[in-house]
Amino acid sequence: MILFFALLFVATAIAGFCAFVIFWPLTLIHVRDRHPQVAAELGAGAFMKPAALAWLLRGTYLQRQDGALNGLATPARIAALVIVCGLAMAGLLWLAYEVVK
Repeated sequence: MILFFALLFVATAIAGFCAFVIFWPLTLIHVRDRHPQVAAELGAGAFMKPAALAWLLRGTYLQRQDGALNGLATPARIAALVIVCGLAMAGLLWLAYEVVK
C-alpha cells in the first residue's frame, strides 16, 4: 500500500511537469517580449538554466508589477514546486517501504 501512495506522488509530479512545460516557456516568451532587462539577466536558453529556475522559484517576477507575467509565472512556480514535493514524498515513501519491509 505504501508503494501505491508513492506511485500516486510520482503521478502528481508528472502532472506538475506537464503544467511546467506549458507555463514556463510562455513565461520566458513574455519576458523576452516585454521585459528585455530581465531577459538579459536570465540569458539565452533560460529554460533549464539554474539561475532562471531560481529566479522563478524565488518569486522574483513579482517585483515587476506585471499582471500578465504574474499570471504566467505563478502556475509555472507552483508546478515546479509540485514536481519537487511529489518526487520528495515518493522518495520518502519508498524509503519507508524499504525500512518496514
